[in-house]
Amino acid sequence: MIERYTRPELGQIWTDEARMEMWRKVEVAACEEMDGPTPADLDAIRAATFTVEAVNERERVTDHDVAAFVDVLSASAGEAGRWIHFGLTSSDVLDTALALQLTAAGKVIVAGASELVTAYAERAHQYRDAICVGRTHGVHAEPTTFGIKLAGFALEAQRNHERLQRGFEQVRVGAISGAVGTYAANGPDFEARVLARLGLEAEPVSTQVVARDRHAQLLSAISLAGAGMERFGTEVRHLARTEVGEVQEPFRSGQKGSSAMPHKRNPITAERISGLARVLRANAQAGVENVALWHERDISHSSVERVILPDSTILIDYVGQLTLRVVAGMTVDTDRMLANLDATCGALFSQRLLLGLIEGGMVRDEAYRIVQRDAQRALDEQRPLRELIAAEPAAADLDLDSIFDYGWFIRHTDAIFERLDALL
Repeated sequence: MIERYTRPELGQIWTDEARMEMWRKVEVAACEEMDGPTPADLDAIRAATFTVEAVNERERVTDHDVAAFVDVLSASAGEAGRWIHFGLTSSDVLDTALALQLTAAGKVIVAGASELVTAYAERAHQYRDAICVGRTHGVHAEPTTFGIKLAGFALEAQRNHERLQRGFEQVRVGAISGAVGTYAANGPDFEARVLARLGLEAEPVSTQVVARDRHAQLLSAISLAGAGMERFGTEVRHLARTEVGEVQEPFRSGQKGSSAMPHKRNPITAERISGLARVLRANAQAGVENVALWHERDISHSSVERVILPDSTILIDYVGQLTLRVVAGMTVDTDRMLANLDATCGALFSQRLLLGLIEGGMVRDEAYRIVQRDAQRALDEQRPLRELIAAEPAAADLDLDSIFDYGWFIRHTDAIFERLDALL
């Protein structure tokens, strides 16, 4: 991933240096569980070193990165280097080391996902009673509260947090099963001891590689988390429009919204969230394509993973922090929300009127036509719907004070927030 979208904590997990260091840890752990190496050999093996430059130089000869790494590390260990990679295959090292990298990334990402849930919930409570218009198809519907909106985002974020937890947990597996996964060189007990040293579980049947449905599940969880953040970003983008003006994302001192128009405060962070979520979805598709390998192993997945796993973990961390910044720092204009409620001249009370007429004994279709006609007049003529309906003989017995009461729409807010608090 390019530096622009990479936070240092995640970026350092996926450097060439870090990747090869994980390879070294796997190789050393394997030697520590072998019967052959002497204590002196193990001291030399533990002290063995490599440089990325040396491995890359050797790979120009071997055309095989793990073989080049083994050559460099073995040479550094001297005579004891003969035990390095003894009975192992490249996938043993690559897949087990990958699990270590993903585990490290997961700790940061899952913690960030939990932080986002808390931020949503806190702001939901802050705006619990901030009444605003609800929109369907982008058109004014009935009133809700901004807190109820945020409560929905909080619970979606909680589900994504749980999915990410499960996703990272089920890739925390390695394999030291040797060629074609039969354990012919070292045995299952050897694998169990090595993986225990590394804090990993074993792939029950590895077929030489760890099954890639695990990685596809993780990438799907990452993609869904990104989609949830995109949904929030899309909401902010719509509410930030000049004609709406209900929410603004944070705008720092010295920030410029446009190089040409000084008045602009564009929702660029929300737009970036939306854009990068598309990359996460594409990567998830590539992860699914990686599941079907030839027989016990091929490497058609390898080149893909070297791009999509670092990029997806780096991006979901970065997008998560962007979303957290917007949630925590957004400016909410509750006065504008109240003003926008009047934009339809009361037409958003149409269902209340419809039900009132039906309860008074009118046939539904007839009631619907009356309310539809007057609601359209309210919009077209910019006249209060209450004034128009009051002139209808059919509405003479209606309690208009009760019908045109915003409080009716949000009277169950307590119940919604009880669910929020119970599930978090």
